Amino acid sequence: MIKVLIADDHAVVLEGLKQILSETPDIIVSAQATNGQEVLDKIRSNNVDVVVLDIAMPGRSGLDTLMHIKRERPTLPVLVLSVHPEDQYAVRVLKAGAYGYLTKDSAPDQLVAAIRKVVTGGKYVSPSLAEKLAFDLESDSGKPLHETLSDREYEVLCMIALGKTVKEIADKLSLSVKTISTYRARILEKMKMKNNAELTHYVIREGLID
Repeated sequence: MIKVLIADDHAVVLEGLKQILSETPDIIVSAQATNGQEVLDKIRSNNVDVVVLDIAMPGRSGLDTLMHIKRERPTLPVLVLSVHPEDQYAVRVLKAGAYGYLTKDSAPDQLVAAIRKVVTGGKYVSPSLAEKLAFDLESDSGKPLHETLSDREYEVLCMIALGKTVKEIADKLSLSVKTISTYRARILEKMKMKNNAELTHYVIREGLID
């Protein structure tokens, strides 16, 4: 029996996932969480085989949670489930250590297939994402500017584009204002831009936020 921890801050989504998996004889939802810290607490107290993780949860972000899971349980497969299209987050979360990426509009049988695949050590990606990954391996030249950023820098970039102040970002990520200011300076330098307005214009043009 495959024991799954599902993490999502929307009760309707949680119940939907539980319903889908309850109809599968070899999979059981043995734990659930509604935020990143709860995910980490649950993997410490429950012997789960795979985590199905929402990328956008309150408090600790999905990316940050993923990085902490990889540090504490390096071999625990994490399958990221997100409302964001593949081209926004998929490559980034796979590089961060996720075993697979699914959008929330995927068919239920895709979720079941993905869980079965990652729990055996495989990786799960859609055919279109597999093609993109192959292309990225062929050539890193000419890749978008935002792909040069670290995961944390990327998070800060998206928050800047959403109009968050440095203090608001610091509070959200539980970091100091000085640290966020340093991230912002690095982002501007890496992306060869001068101010928040240019960053925001870039983010909107590239469709990195909804």
